[in-house]
Amino acid sequence: MLSSSPTNLADRYAFLQVELARLEHAYYALDNPIVPDSEYDRLYREMLEIEVAHPEWVTSDSLSQRVGGIALKEFDSVTHVVPMLSLNNAFEDTELVAFDRRCREGLHVEQVDYAGELKFDGLAISLRYENGSLVRAATRGDGASGEDVTANIKTIRAIPLKLIGDKIPAVLEVRGEVFMYLKDFQKMNETAAALGEKEFANPRNAAAGSLRQLDSKITAKRPLSFFAYGLGALDPQSWLPATHEKLLDAYVKLGLPVCAERRVLKSVDEILAFYNEVGAKRDSLPYDIDGVVYKVNSFSEQVKLGFVSRAPRFALAHKFPAQEALTTVLGIDVQVGRTGAITPVARLAPVEVGGVTVTNATLHNEDEVKRKDVRIGDTVSVRRAGDVIPEVVSVVKERRPVDATEFVMPIRCPVCDSHIERLADEAIARCSGGLFCGAQRKQALIHFAHRRALDIEGLGEKIVDQLVDHNLVRTPADLYRLGFAALANLERMGEKSADNLIQAINQSRNTTLARFIFALGIRHVGETTAKDLANHYQSMHALMDASLENLLTVKDVGPVVASSITSFMEEAHNREVIEQLLASGMQLTVEEKIISAAVAGKTFVLTGTFPTMTRDEAKDLLEKAGAKVAGSVSKKTDYVVAGADAGSKLTKAEELGVPVIDEVALLELLK
Repeated sequence: MLSSSPTNLADRYAFLQVELARLEHAYYALDNPIVPDSEYDRLYREMLEIEVAHPEWVTSDSLSQRVGGIALKEFDSVTHVVPMLSLNNAFEDTELVAFDRRCREGLHVEQVDYAGELKFDGLAISLRYENGSLVRAATRGDGASGEDVTANIKTIRAIPLKLIGDKIPAVLEVRGEVFMYLKDFQKMNETAAALGEKEFANPRNAAAGSLRQLDSKITAKRPLSFFAYGLGALDPQSWLPATHEKLLDAYVKLGLPVCAERRVLKSVDEILAFYNEVGAKRDSLPYDIDGVVYKVNSFSEQVKLGFVSRAPRFALAHKFPAQEALTTVLGIDVQVGRTGAITPVARLAPVEVGGVTVTNATLHNEDEVKRKDVRIGDTVSVRRAGDVIPEVVSVVKERRPVDATEFVMPIRCPVCDSHIERLADEAIARCSGGLFCGAQRKQALIHFAHRRALDIEGLGEKIVDQLVDHNLVRTPADLYRLGFAALANLERMGEKSADNLIQAINQSRNTTLARFIFALGIRHVGETTAKDLANHYQSMHALMDASLENLLTVKDVGPVVASSITSFMEEAHNREVIEQLLASGMQLTVEEKIISAAVAGKTFVLTGTFPTMTRDEAKDLLEKAGAKVAGSVSKKTDYVVAGADAGSKLTKAEELGVPVIDEVALLELLK
C-alpha cells in the first residue's frame, strides 16, 4: 500500500522501481492496467527526479534505461434552417459491427462505403455563405438554434470571407469545427501566465471561450483555426456532389480548409484499421481529437437511412478511451433528478482530469456502487470523456484504508422525504413523490401541461421555470390558484399573454379521465395505459383505491406497471395533490370506445400532413375504434395512412408491401 511506503529517499527509489515494474507488467504483459496512465506517469516522473539528484543510484536495469513496449443572452439567436444534429457514440468494436450491419440492412446491400474523418475536440459552427460571401455564423446551441457569432468568426483567418471558384451555389451552409492548434494554445497560455492573466484549461475551452467573447477584438487576438466537414442548407441542390468525400474535395476548391486526415472505408476491417491508425498517432497530431467519425459516403444512401431522434442513422462517432486519474472518495450522497431518479454521487478530493478539476463523479446506481465496491475513503480511478459527467471507473483496492465505509442507499428522498422505491426489473431507484417533490417539480408541471395531457397552451418550459423559481407554483394544483397579477408580472409575459394562460388553465378543467391520469406522470403509465385505466375504473377515486391484485386485472397492466401505480398512490403527498386538483373544479369524463369491425385489432402508422385533421386527432379516432397506432412501419403493420410530405415511413411501407391509404380512405374504414 502506498500509505505505508518508505519515506527514506533511497528506500523510496527502490519502492518506485518495484512498483513501476509491477504496473508495467500488468499493462504490457497482462493487458490489464491497474491504474490510469496519469498515475503511472506521476510515479515515473518522481523516479526520474530522484535519479537526477542521485545519478549514482542508476543501474543498467533501471526502468529509465530501457524503452517499454443554449444560446447566451448577450448574443442574438439564430434558427438553423437545417438542424445541427449530434452523433451517436460508439466505444466498443462490437458497436461498429452493429452500425455497419444496420446500414447494410437498411440499404439492402452487401457493402457500404464510409467516409472516415477525425472527431475534433472544439466547437461546432455553421457558416452561411450567400453568393459566395460569408453573411452569418452560428454555434450549434441546442441543435435547433444557436448563437450569432458572425463578428467573431470573421476574425479567424482560416475562414474565407469570400469563396473562390466559378461554381459557387447561391446559398451554402458549411458545418465545421473551430479549434486551436496545440502549439498556438501553449503559446497563448505562456503569454497569459507572463502577464499574470488566467490560463485556459485545454484547447477546447480556449476555443469556446474565445468565440463567445462579446468584443470581437479579443477574439481576433486568439489563435483560432477551422476545419470544414459537413453541410447545412444548400441552394441549388443540383450543386451537391454524389458523396461526402467529393463534397470535402469541393470545399477545398472553394477555399475552405479541410482536414487531410480522411479516407473512404469499404468494410468493418478498414473502419477499425483507420480507428487504430489514428489512435496510434493521436498524441503526435497538432490538435486535440477525441475519436473518429464514420459517415455513409453516398448522399442518396444517407437520405434512405434517415434519422432517429436527434441523430442520423448514417453516421457514428467512434470515441477514444477517456482520460483517467486517481483521487480519494471523501463521501457518497445522492442526487434527485428531474424524473425522480436517485443517483449516488461520489464527493472527491479535487483532481484534474482532461484539463478540468473534478470534485464529483457519478456512481450511476446502487448496483454499480456494489459491483465496483466503492467505499468512502477509497482511492478510485475517475474518468471524464468530453462533456460527459465524470464517473468512478474502478477502485484501487490495494490502497483501501481499514476504516473505509460502505455506502447505504437511503430509504427516504433527501428533498421531499417521500419513500424511495426500486422496481424489481429496474436498476434505478426513484423518489415516489412525483407531484410533490421539489427536485421533480418543473418536470412534473411540464408533463402535466403537455398537449397530450391537460393541454395547457402557453405553459411552456420558460414560464414553468419562472413559476417555480418565484415560488408561485409548487404542485400542479397550484396552477388553478394563480391570479392574473402574478402572471402578468413574469418576464416576457404581459397582460394579454397572462389572460390567455389563465383561460387555458381554466379550459383544462374540462378534460377526460384518461388525460388526467396520464398528466399525473406515474412511471410506466403512458397514454394507452391511462386510457385502459380510465375505461376500467371510470373514476379517479376508484383508481386511487385499487389494490395491486385488482390493477392486474386491467388490460395490458402487468406487475411492473401495477407496482408503479400503487407506489405512487400510497404516497400521501401525491394523494393530497390529486384531491386538491379534483377540488379545483376538474370535470373528468370517460370516453366511450366506438369499436369499428373494420379497424379493431389492426395496427396503423400515421405519416405526413392530413387535409382536415391532425395526426393526434386521427390517432384518437383509431384508438376509439379499437385500433393500435404504432410509431414505425414493420411487416406487422396493417395500414399506413399517408398525407402530404410523407417521409421514410411511406418508403418503408412501399418496400414491405404494406397497404397505403389516405385520410379519405381512413374515414371510410372508420364508418
